Formats: sequence, structure tokens, C-alpha cells
Amino acid sequence: MEYDLCLIWYWEYDTDFAAAIQAACSTKDVSLWLVSPKNLVQATTDLLEGRATMSVLLDRAQYHAGFLPMLQKAREQGVYCINSRERSRWAEDKATMHLELITRGIETPYTLILAPFIEQPVLSPLDLSPLGKQFVIKPAAGGGGEGVTMQATSLEQVLQARVEYADQKYLVQAHIEPQELAGRKAWFRVYYVDGAIHPCWWDPETHIFAPLHADEELRFALSPLRLVTSKIASICRLDWFSTEIALSKDRKFVAVDYVNDSIDLRSQSNAQDGVPNEVITAIATNLVALAARHRQG
Repeated sequence: MEYDLCLIWYWEYDTDFAAAIQAACSTKDVSLWLVSPKNLVQATTDLLEGRATMSVLLDRAQYHAGFLPMLQKAREQGVYCINSRERSRWAEDKATMHLELITRGIETPYTLILAPFIEQPVLSPLDLSPLGKQFVIKPAAGGGGEGVTMQATSLEQVLQARVEYADQKYLVQAHIEPQELAGRKAWFRVYYVDGAIHPCWWDPETHIFAPLHADEELRFALSPLRLVTSKIASICRLDWFSTEIALSKDRKFVAVDYVNDSIDLRSQSNAQDGVPNEVITAIATNLVALAARHRQG
């Protein structure tokens, strides 16, 4: 069997996303191979023994070891991998992206980059005063807020955080206070998919989403969200990712969390802090269109 697109996934909260991909494939006449832990053994056997092939691979297995044989075989066969793991590892290094973004003129918070604890357990005296009274501490790798301290105030917190992920570089960033627009914080999570851009309101405290509608984008002059996101896309060269951008009180669009590839796609219908269903549908439609463009034959 020849499939245009193979989606590998195992997280139960990706069910709605998998269903959206399936619906989009039906609309676009794209053949879909859904592989989850339920059929992983059979799918791996079929791929390795040549009974099944794919043109495009979409990996939502998030480094789950059981899917590695399929990933390896796909690479050997020259399958187009949406967000290849090599590119993802490079783009998700926040320290690397920070330097790349500031070189390209993208506004970022004032940031200190610290060496991994295992490489430099004792730091030279740190001057935290340019960061202000509150700052954010985050490991250079990872996502979903893991290991992040949002409202740090002391050097002791910085030193302790470095031990938690001792093999990682750390970023210590100035806190960005966003403007308020019609009673909402001007903080946005923006999704990029193959040139399409889907901005959402996002509250950094409650993590609640709402789509940013076209009339709001025009009313509040928020079109730079798209420009900043496009610039980030040109730097990281991923097919799809999310980024966080805040509109500061001095009217600067500041990239506060640069590139997230391991995107949390819990739907709003199943989780209060999930992604709006209409945005998930749009993302799925864009990804299937990408697969259609890269399919063989």
C-alpha cells in the first residue's frame, strides 16, 4: 500500500488533531496512514518488509523509542519528513535561536545565556540588575514550560535552576509587561504552518487561548505579529512551529518564546487551556496541503 501521508502519534490528547488530519485528507484526496501504539507493530513490519510505503511523514511521537525503526526507515527511503528531527533539535535550542534572532533584528527580552552546570558549576559574578525586579529562568531545550521559573527575583533561584537540568544552557530573561488591549493582555501564541500564520490571544498566567480575528488584528494594528513570525520561520526553517510574541508597553513586538516544535495540540473542546478547535482544523488543513505538494508520483 502506498500512502501520501503517514501520521505517527501516541499521546491520547492528539486524538482531535489526528481526526482533523483525517478529515483534511479526505477533502484533499490525500491517502493517510495513521500509526499509533495500537497498530505500531504491524505498521513497522509492513514498512520494513516493503508492504507499505509513504511519501510524507508527520512525526507526533515526540521521541517515543518505539517509533524509531519507522523513522529510520523513512530517512533511508528519502521520505519527506515534516520538521526533520535534525532541524527541530537545532531550532528548539533557545540559546541558539536567541542569538540568531537578535542578529536578524528581532526584538527579544534582555537575556543572559549561562553555560551548563556540568561544564561550569561555578559562575563568575552575575549582574542581574539589567533584568529588573522580576525575570524568567528557562532551560535552553525543551518546551511546554518544563523547568521554567516565571517570576524569579533572586540569584539563588538562578543557581538552583541550573542544577535541575545540569547538562543544559540556561537563559535568564527580563520579564516583559504587555500592553492591555480592550481588557486583554497583548500576549500572543502564533502558529506557523508552511507559510500560513494563525495568531491567537494567549494569557501567560491562565494559558487560555482565543483566536485573533481579522477585525481585531486591524483594529489594534497587530499585523507585525505576522512579520515577526515570518522572520522566525526564515531563520529556523521549520515547516511548522509556534512562537510567543508580546506587545510591550513601549509598543515593541517582542519574541518571548522563540520556536516550539513539540506543539501542545489539546483541543479547547477537551481542555480549558487547549487550542481553539478552529485553529487545529486550520493547522491540519495546511499540513495536509503540504503533504499533497510533496507526495510522490
